[in-house]
Amino acid sequence: MNQLTGIHHVTAITSSAEKIYDFFNDILGLRLVKKTVNQDDINTYHLFFADDEGNAGTDMTFFDFKGISKGQHGTNEIARTSFRVPNDKAVEYFLDRFESFNVKHDGIQEMFGKKILPFEDFDGQLYQIISDEHDNGVAPGVAWKNGPVPEEFGIYGLGPVFITVNQFTAFKSAFEAVYLFKETQSEGNYHLFETGEGGNGASVIIVDDTTSQTAYQGFGTVHHVAFRVPDEETLRAWIERLDSFNLPNSGYVDRFFFKSLYARLAMPILFEIATDGPGFMGDEPYETLGEKLSLPPFLEGQREYIESQVRHIDTVRSK
Repeated sequence: MNQLTGIHHVTAITSSAEKIYDFFNDILGLRLVKKTVNQDDINTYHLFFADDEGNAGTDMTFFDFKGISKGQHGTNEIARTSFRVPNDKAVEYFLDRFESFNVKHDGIQEMFGKKILPFEDFDGQLYQIISDEHDNGVAPGVAWKNGPVPEEFGIYGLGPVFITVNQFTAFKSAFEAVYLFKETQSEGNYHLFETGEGGNGASVIIVDDTTSQTAYQGFGTVHHVAFRVPDEETLRAWIERLDSFNLPNSGYVDRFFFKSLYARLAMPILFEIATDGPGFMGDEPYETLGEKLSLPPFLEGQREYIESQVRHIDTVRSK
């Protein structure tokens, strides 16, 4: 069985598509590579922020569901998303940058031998910068070449995703058995699991948390995390694998930009498996990625209606 090769993307919920665009574009220096809508709720934006080329393993995406309330952090949730930078000096760069932009953050810390910098956005969504200085695992992407952050310090991939659970032993057993991650280190109640080539881009940190209140989704929280597979053939093998465990799942889903499979290993934590391709440049050129509303072919016939429902957001940068 082919192992999952790493983190593909993380999808979260925001209170404001406009404000999250400003936060990711102007402060974090992640490129908007696709401005589209939620394929299951076409009244909702779906924004994809990634590296310079929109490579798999680099993108964090956001829904802005209308009328949704603020979420609550706690146990039993995908709690925090990490962003990879090349070295410790880049972590220090972001510390200074967050202070200049009044971004709420902690000080630089160390976890599993890596320098980290926890921070959050205007919704209380939780993130951290993580240094690749001592990383030897799955390769990163490419920092945004024309972004506001110097390339040598730029974010170029996703790092470990944090998952809090109140029944660690049971979750660990199921997670390792079904998704083939393996625990490689632990520090207190933080447990590092890796897959494929391992390293920052192929890691999940599971937090044993029996004391916090139960989390619930809303803006400021993560909707799901997706793991990478190289191609559709491997994805179909994973569908068979989940079926062999009698794990309820979505089956094959065509998202146009990639092919997907969804399942909940434990309520309410949603895992997706997604293919590396075909990617984000099939309908837009590199130079203007994310500047217009992009719709997959099966929604193109509804463009006029969709454009009447989702407010205009100016994301043109190639002027």
